Amino acid sequence: MAIDRVYSSFWLFGLLNNVLYVVILSAAVDLVGPLIPKATVLLADILPAFLIKISAPFFIHLIPYPKRIASLIVLSVIGMLLVTFGSLGLKILGIILASLSSGLGEITFLQLTHFYGETGLNGWSSGTGGAGLIGSGIYMLLTTVIGISVQSSLLLFSIFPFGFLYYYKLPAVHNYQPVETPPSSSPSTEQLETQPTSISTKFDLQRHITNTIGKLKKLIIPFMIPLSTVYLAEYLINQSVAPTLLFPLEEMPFKAFRDVYVAYGTLYQLGVFISRSSATFIRIRNLYIPTILQSINLVVLVLQSLYYYIPNVYLIMLIVFYEGLLGGAAYVNTFMLVIDTVPEKDREFSLGATSMSDSGGIVISALIGLWLEPNLCNYQVDHGREWCKLH
Repeated sequence: MAIDRVYSSFWLFGLLNNVLYVVILSAAVDLVGPLIPKATVLLADILPAFLIKISAPFFIHLIPYPKRIASLIVLSVIGMLLVTFGSLGLKILGIILASLSSGLGEITFLQLTHFYGETGLNGWSSGTGGAGLIGSGIYMLLTTVIGISVQSSLLLFSIFPFGFLYYYKLPAVHNYQPVETPPSSSPSTEQLETQPTSISTKFDLQRHITNTIGKLKKLIIPFMIPLSTVYLAEYLINQSVAPTLLFPLEEMPFKAFRDVYVAYGTLYQLGVFISRSSATFIRIRNLYIPTILQSINLVVLVLQSLYYYIPNVYLIMLIVFYEGLLGGAAYVNTFMLVIDTVPEKDREFSLGATSMSDSGGIVISALIGLWLEPNLCNYQVDHGREWCKLH
């Protein structure tokens, strides 16, 4: 097994799985306009993924990995075509389909890292960070710098999901064969293959649910709470506070107010990429440290939105970049800690189940954001700052 090949393969999967999610968020202003809360797009972009993740521990072991990969491609491509060409309602449907693909993909590839170890997890984590940087960066380049239409730019990204076919080039490791259906050595599929053909009894189903809930409870305090809280804070910043962190256009290096939002997203994703790629060099074992620091960032920026006390946009950009560093560090170190501390027999399950934490935090932030962004913007307008109403 070539370690570099494993790393690069999972890097690619991380990029492909997250890039559409990032592009949709980067395009939120363009998709719904300045008067609709961007948390609307965030909610459509994350709630389906969260529902998949929260229910997956109870059934995902029944679906072979190759069938999951095929589903990712179909959902993503159809979703992006709807986002590109549909009316507002169809755009939302397209976002939902892309979200389902993203949630299923994160569970799938995190569980696959059980077989490929820290090399696979490092590659996946860095790739998801790269997705943020590449997705938001390319979108900003195409729409802001080059001036290509939003529709043409979104259509370009609909090609990306076909890269998931590279899954079939994964090297065999730990007796896992990617091209087999189902994988012959996965603990979950072994259990599936040995199941009797008769219908399960109510007692068996009840025991399965009870055991699954018991395993989930063990993950809440050490992994789920800190990761979900970090994501709650940072996505409140990204989707609800950042659109109101504006200055007079002549004081910023942008041609339009919508460019500020895209730039914040790109800087955030740069921070995420750097920190998600850093686990080989820097490890954080107390996951509540980034939780506290990210919560402080949220307070600082909400106060800025209200009271306009930070003097220029460049300092805001620096804080947004730092916010990305904290978010990425929380993500990669959480799953590294799962690999380090969870017994091997429960590791595949735990890697997939813990992935519901970030989505859970984002869903809560989207619900709060539906109230927060309009109120911050209205407060600014009442105090003579009408920039948040401008596109």
